[in-house]
Amino acid sequence: MWVADECKNSFMEMKWKKVHRYIVFKIDEKSKLVTVDKVGGAGESYDDFTASLPTDDCRYAVFDFDFVTVDNCRKSKIFFIAWSPTASRIRAKMLYATSKDGLRRVLDGIHYEVQATDPTEMGMDVIKHKAY
Repeated sequence: MWVADECKNSFMEMKWKKVHRYIVFKIDEKSKLVTVDKVGGAGESYDDFTASLPTDDCRYAVFDFDFVTVDNCRKSKIFFIAWSPTASRIRAKMLYATSKDGLRRVLDGIHYEVQATDPTEMGMDVIKHKAY
């Protein structure tokens, strides 16, 4: 499995320049190349992000979660999300499960990982619980 340079470049823009709120990655099954599927602008919300994920196919994603601590400090945590919905094909689930570590190694600076098969497993309550 190969990771396209655009994946790392987009991630670095999100991490350092804060120009993206989220990035969705997909694997081309023929070439076995991980590419950028969608990019969410800095003003987009978590609901926009979850709506951008397909209901019947697997994806990887990173989401930049901004929050304010109880001490009134602004913080940001980057979440890696492995999206594998129940309705996706078994072949796709296997491909994404075996390729995840390769992409994770390229994306340096991820704080937390979430694996989800339906939207409730990656709801805002799950994200907030991990971040705080």
